[in-house]
Amino acid sequence: QFEAFFADKKKFALGVCNGCQMLSGLRSLIPGTDHWPDFVRNESEQFEARFSQLEIPAGNSLFFEGMAGARIAVAMAPGEGRADFGTRSVQPTVVAAHYIDNHGQATQTYPYNPNGSTEAVAAVTSDSGRVLAMMPHPERVFRTAQMSWAPAEWSDNSPWMRMFYNARKFVG
Repeated sequence: QFEAFFADKKKFALGVCNGCQMLSGLRSLIPGTDHWPDFVRNESEQFEARFSQLEIPAGNSLFFEGMAGARIAVAMAPGEGRADFGTRSVQPTVVAAHYIDNHGQATQTYPYNPNGSTEAVAAVTSDSGRVLAMMPHPERVFRTAQMSWAPAEWSDNSPWMRMFYNARKFVG
């Protein structure tokens, strides 16, 4: 049933935090996810609850359509959020978001990369762009009222709301 679901070009999936780990564990059933990492225990050996900043690179994720180049704060709450590619190299087309530092650079430095993810990977997407697995929690900060600070020009919605609008657009 999972294979049929993921093969259906009219369907999409989003896995956040534990859902990210689940999708990664199911990657043998999801077309175009052969290069995905495992999500394992944080390098800090502890649960990390904080805000981090992500950058969305250009890519094919249906969720991040129109968001390339965005740098946005996001809630984090992983205990096992480190993207571990093992001996495989990170394929740039797989990466849907990076952890960045306060200079806007992808980073391995703690606490900007709160779990020590390889090459600062915070989210991965399938080759089709229909499946997104991400460790951060955009669903916790899609409204500006959920954020500790937001610029006035954002009004009620944070930039994360765009990914949910994009999903709605995909279903028509």
